[in-house]
Amino acid sequence: MTRPASKQTVLKEFRALNPRPGAVIDEDFAVCRFLDPQDVVQVKYEMVRRVRVDNVPVAQATAAFGFCRQSFYAIAAALDAGGPAALVPGKPGPKGPRKLTEEVMVFVEQLEAGDAALRSQQLVQAVHREFGITVHPRSVEKALARRREPRSTEVPDHR
Repeated sequence: MTRPASKQTVLKEFRALNPRPGAVIDEDFAVCRFLDPQDVVQVKYEMVRRVRVDNVPVAQATAAFGFCRQSFYAIAAALDAGGPAALVPGKPGPKGPRKLTEEVMVFVEQLEAGDAALRSQQLVQAVHREFGITVHPRSVEKALARRREPRSTEVPDHR
């Protein structure tokens, strides 16, 4: 029998662990067991709710929840656009290709279309000559594979 993961472990796994739970000094978080200052999604949601429903001034709410005013407006906009799921912090790291940009990949695809026998190492060398950038052959292979995948606009039906 396995032991259930702690709430803190689960929050960390889903990127919802508040890095600064001590900054949450809102009174309700101190007295209500349901409210957890370690849950950053809940903290953000409650901050926006406090302003919009309880008519607490933004400056007062941000101070009580450990955010700045600028963050409040970004959080409120994310909540409006995507609901509570939009309050989960994004994955860290680059958000798109840094080297294998659209321009580079079009070049690679044109080379490959002209000579299907080209190996990834040869493509990498051509990219270096043309653009002056160094990429790994496996990165080129993966990028080409991603571009060949069919892109479905349909939402899967999980009934």
